[in-house]
Amino acid sequence: MCGIIGIVGYKEDIGNIILKSIKSLEYRGYDSAGICTINGNKILIKKDIGKIDEVNKKVNFSELRGNIGLGHTRWATCGGVTKENAHPHLSFGKKIAIVHNGIIENFHELKEYLLGKGYKFSSETDTEVVAHLIEDYYHGDIGEATRKALNKIEGSYALGVICTDEPDKLIGAKNESPLILGVGKGENFIASDVSSILDHTKNVVYLGDKEIAIITKDNYKIVDLDGKERKKEGHAINWSAEAAQ
Repeated sequence: MCGIIGIVGYKEDIGNIILKSIKSLEYRGYDSAGICTINGNKILIKKDIGKIDEVNKKVNFSELRGNIGLGHTRWATCGGVTKENAHPHLSFGKKIAIVHNGIIENFHELKEYLLGKGYKFSSETDTEVVAHLIEDYYHGDIGEATRKALNKIEGSYALGVICTDEPDKLIGAKNESPLILGVGKGENFIASDVSSILDHTKNVVYLGDKEIAIITKDNYKIVDLDGKERKKEGHAINWSAEAAQ
């Protein structure tokens, strides 16, 4: 059971904020952990195998800066327990980073397609295939590239996606794997579990299967895989982070 957190809107201390959030997901079980942010025009990424505190001692997540980022705890399903297989994963051109829960059932077919186009892989995971496929469709709109990629994907997913060319935009997508949208003030979130964002907001939107959220710090839009906008009601959570723990 992997954990996901994504944040857009922070300018300081984002590494520690995401670290605290993924620590609230430790109960889900995992064998590696990682965090990435966009700072300037570059994706900064720190990850390794082990428990979160052990990984943090190795890589020091608090050094990460930026106003957008992703965090992940992974339980190995596709590919062994290695640093290379830990999330987040970068696209081949290193402009897109993603985290993923779930199983991509047709990843072998997609990987052969991408290898034929010259993409190279640094992990054994199905997730890296998704990162490269989104990059293959990217032409200036990361939401649209994600939508087109997901139309080629068979399987389950909860996805978080960021791109250096659009550093103010966070993408979340869901199919048969939990993912929620957290709505704050000047900051918005995606998470696999509401407990990880209760310190920041108690207003959430529950994403449905095959829905994509395009999120900035002040706004969000939800579309289906055909690109049609879906209006979703928000829900107020009436329990605290302490109660969740």
